[in-house]
Amino acid sequence: MFGDFLRRLTAPDPDTLPDSDARLALTALLVRVARSDGDYDSEERARIGRIAAARYDLAPDAATALRTEAEALEAEAPDTVRFTRAIKDAVPYEERIGVIEALWSVVLADGVRDPEEDSLLRLVSHMLGIEDRDSALARQRVEARG
Repeated sequence: MFGDFLRRLTAPDPDTLPDSDARLALTALLVRVARSDGDYDSEERARIGRIAAARYDLAPDAATALRTEAEALEAEAPDTVRFTRAIKDAVPYEERIGVIEALWSVVLADGVRDPEEDSLLRLVSHMLGIEDRDSALARQRVEARG
């Protein structure tokens, strides 16, 4: 279903993604991090939906549809390293900082900072070209919002 999209995303020199494709890829990354601890619960799904709605100015139904599509893409996407590097090459830096904040929001959605999620988020931050300090500041912003 997503074969052409994934081929374009992981091409040796990918073009900047159109907004709709960037939305899908970044939401799939949220899903990947949420699934990393083996417990993809309703709170994490709801949080991803709220993030998508706020970030992309979507109605709740459209945000749910995007999340559902992203879940399917995440299941077909290559390993996290290639997938994340492809996003880095195709998405502007400013958007990637916002994604790190959104990822921390998902990781912290269940109130537990799970070691698997934490480890994956460190890897993803690095693969997205985000410095540890910027990731820590993003986490602090999310924690401050509660």
